[in-house]
Amino acid sequence: MVGDRESVVNRTETIAAVTTVSLVGLGILQIILGETISRSVALTANGIDCIGDGFVSGIVWAGLRFFKRPADQRFHFGYYKIENLASIAATIVMFLLAGYIILRSYYQLVNPEVVHLPLIGAIVAFIAAMFAMGLGVYKIIKSRHTNMSSVKLDAFNTIKDGTTSFLTVVALLLSSFGYTIADPLIGFIIAGIILTIGFAAIKEAGYMLVDACDGDCLMYGLLIKTYAERVKGVQAAQVVRLRRTGPVIQGELEITVPGEMSVLELNKIQTEIIRVSSEKISELERLTITAVPLEK
Repeated sequence: MVGDRESVVNRTETIAAVTTVSLVGLGILQIILGETISRSVALTANGIDCIGDGFVSGIVWAGLRFFKRPADQRFHFGYYKIENLASIAATIVMFLLAGYIILRSYYQLVNPEVVHLPLIGAIVAFIAAMFAMGLGVYKIIKSRHTNMSSVKLDAFNTIKDGTTSFLTVVALLLSSFGYTIADPLIGFIIAGIILTIGFAAIKEAGYMLVDACDGDCLMYGLLIKTYAERVKGVQAAQVVRLRRTGPVIQGELEITVPGEMSVLELNKIQTEIIRVSSEKISELERLTITAVPLEK
């Protein structure tokens, strides 16, 4: 299972690198067209968004590089949470870009400028949209195998980039028919989409960094408690502590056993609980079991 996970991470790392280079290139092209020829705030905003998304993919790529490192003397539990930090860093970049796009859109709304050669800009934005949507769907499929928050953020961020590119196409087409207000309005919409995804991403990553347990984590805790109490010799399982670190779950379990139980018998019980729990919960990487003697 570890080998399969590592293979998926390697492929995801390659995709993140390709995305970084591609989106930055498309973004630069759109900014040049938007600022020099077209004078379209939507095209410029989409170009900035593309570069920002490329930078997000770059941060995710860097996080994956650290993620693959094994545990060492300083980081006893590995580098799993590096990807949560990468996710937060990427989100901060998204917020900054959204702020600039809002400001740029406001100026365009107050002092509207005629958009020149909108069809050329629309073609470039359409190419960027098709590329981003295809890559985003592929990433979402792959992210299901890693269960990493930064990879999920990168996947949805790429989908978002494709969506904003389609919106840019709409804005440029409307501008070609004389609806100049469409340009800044689409800019505001793009900024809103960026902020919405960013808030959701930073919330999830923040929860992981402070070892919050909710949703699936709570359900897994109840399941582990149930599996443990079904094992012969276990009188009760009263304490379950779980935390998600990257794509895996690590936890602690406290069980009550007869005081006269031998070390060998206890070891068999612990092994059985870990085996059953790991089979049922594929994300469970480590489960530390502490035994408490039954009070007579």
